[in-house]
Amino acid sequence: MVASPEGNTGKSAIALSLVEAAVATVERVGVFRPVAREQDRQSDPILSALLSRAGSSIDPVDAVGATYEDVHADEDEAMARIVSAYHRVAEQSDLVIVLGSDFTDVTGPTEFSFNARVAANLSARLVLVVHGDGRTGEQVRTVVEMCVHEAQAQHASVLGVVCNRVTGVDPDAVTLALEGLVAQDGTAVPVLATIADLPLLSAPTVRDVMGAVDGTQLWGDEAALDREVEDILVGGMNPEHILERLSDGQLCIAASDRVEILLTLIAAHTSDRLPTLSGVVLNGGFELGERVRELVDGLNLRLPVIETAGHTYETARAAASVRGLLGQGSGRKTTAALAHVGARLDARAVLEQLDVRPTTVVTPLMFQHQLVERAAQHRRHIVLPEGSDDRILRAAGRVLTRDLVDLTILGEVGALQRRAQELGVDLSGATLRDPADDPDAERLAELYTDLRRHKGMTLETARTVVTDANHFGTLLVRDGQCDGMVSGAAHTTADTIRPAFQVIGTAEGSNEVSSAFLMCLADRVLVFADCAVIPEPTSEELAGIAVASAATAHAFGIEPRVAMLSYSTGESGSGREVEKVREATDLVREAAPDLPVAGPIQYDAAVEPSVAASKMPDSPVAGRATVLIFPDLNTGNNTYKAVQRMAGALAVGPLLQGLARPVNDLSRGALEDDIVNTILMTAVQAASDDAGSTS
Repeated sequence: MVASPEGNTGKSAIALSLVEAAVATVERVGVFRPVAREQDRQSDPILSALLSRAGSSIDPVDAVGATYEDVHADEDEAMARIVSAYHRVAEQSDLVIVLGSDFTDVTGPTEFSFNARVAANLSARLVLVVHGDGRTGEQVRTVVEMCVHEAQAQHASVLGVVCNRVTGVDPDAVTLALEGLVAQDGTAVPVLATIADLPLLSAPTVRDVMGAVDGTQLWGDEAALDREVEDILVGGMNPEHILERLSDGQLCIAASDRVEILLTLIAAHTSDRLPTLSGVVLNGGFELGERVRELVDGLNLRLPVIETAGHTYETARAAASVRGLLGQGSGRKTTAALAHVGARLDARAVLEQLDVRPTTVVTPLMFQHQLVERAAQHRRHIVLPEGSDDRILRAAGRVLTRDLVDLTILGEVGALQRRAQELGVDLSGATLRDPADDPDAERLAELYTDLRRHKGMTLETARTVVTDANHFGTLLVRDGQCDGMVSGAAHTTADTIRPAFQVIGTAEGSNEVSSAFLMCLADRVLVFADCAVIPEPTSEELAGIAVASAATAHAFGIEPRVAMLSYSTGESGSGREVEKVREATDLVREAAPDLPVAGPIQYDAAVEPSVAASKMPDSPVAGRATVLIFPDLNTGNNTYKAVQRMAGALAVGPLLQGLARPVNDLSRGALEDDIVNTILMTAVQAASDDAGSTS
């Protein structure tokens, strides 16, 4: 249970980190709120965000024990409700993260005492979170000692202490001041982490502020309302002095009859020399003139401009009073919280103190967590040619915030920087390059000419070709400046893959390029191939697909056991298609004698032990297959989609196999999460290629 003796400690970020560690350890993670406000039963953004991160199907309403009204009416009855509701959640979970109350209703000491009683009644170990905002180490220690004493008085067991939101002092100095903490019964109270404040985590969104000031949007992107407000400026001075005080992510409040201030802020936001703003609030309710509206309408403004009837003081006070919640906004906060807290708090070690036993099951969330860890461990450099796409920029920002891979992003550098700032995305850790104006362009054109000279390529033509982002990106990979490429969010598959064939070519020993999907089922991850590239593979191509897919499985920590699928199992059937699969199976055994393979085999015999026991009883693959090779594209593509929809599987891919260096194609409808996953998988593929080339 994560609980605090006070408000605004950032305990939800600590809970998020523990949830993230939990989903990598056990199959079913639950989240529970003992006490919430009545209105939060239906719409608690933090609870919903944590449940979503845990991959839990528990309804947020069922994850709340009681309301503050219940506690006031009858504390003992409320406790009984909390315990009953908790056990219903626990029955559906292998581990439950309990999030203490939010100090919105009663005084701090009383509320913390109740939280401690809850922890005791749930037999939950207590992670105590206090804030270090403006406190010395000694002051923090005093608060902690009082809390530990109160927790013990309520018979709660304190697992450890986190001091969060430390300002004004070095977090390590706070750690030093907290050393040697001992409870009243003599047990040691470990310091789990001391963490500096990250203002972004408590910053509201523009949408939050718009609601607080009872405003309406006049201009700008609706999506930009989810950008965080990192500072507020009241523009009551002349434009020159306003310009001196602007900063990135700032929201500016100005009277709606000060048209010169509005136009100054719009001009500043669009300037390459000045900070980008999160939004503008025009207060006072004055009607803007028709010519001014026409002027701004013609600018196609992306900056949100909001109007409200409130006076300046009440508008500024309302805006400044809004605190952002972790579950709201663009997702930038969640990524930042995981990176920031994870740098100081070893959440896995906290769970180990609870003797949580890791499961052998691999859930989709576990696989994604393993993907993050593999990418970070084998850090590689990926190029993204489509920097003009907002989804690419947001995905890149998430990857960079968590420091998982190195990125090169292609596009007009000034435009990339401006759009990233408008989206609240930090690209400072990326390399930005413009293919149309890059110092390396001439040398890459010469490289392309050499590679395609047999096709009649000239240097003059190559100079034009390399200005294309996909060609430029593949040349960076061929030249060794990047390890892999991800494209396709704004390009066709042909536009992405053709340069890869021309520039990178196939890997040594590979005669074909195929594809694989990683199918994340409820309890395991399977490799399906080929589902996207080769329509009618020959037996030789099928064998090559099988060997390449086994290598893909191995790269992602999946023990390869290959099933060569057909409509017949073993020797029971015949026909041209069955013989093709039988011959391909023999070729796999010749090419990779140590690779477990079975075929021909039907899908049910490949994955279901009870069927395998009757159809292929002596096979080490039947009933346990992890790599499933389909006889043709029609079968593979339809099967992966059927499993994806009917079994609710997460289909990650397609990943291209057989290229000398990895290039992966995104769907043009790809979501931000899809792009992040593909970047990470490309990095893992690149690391696997490197390991294979040196083994």
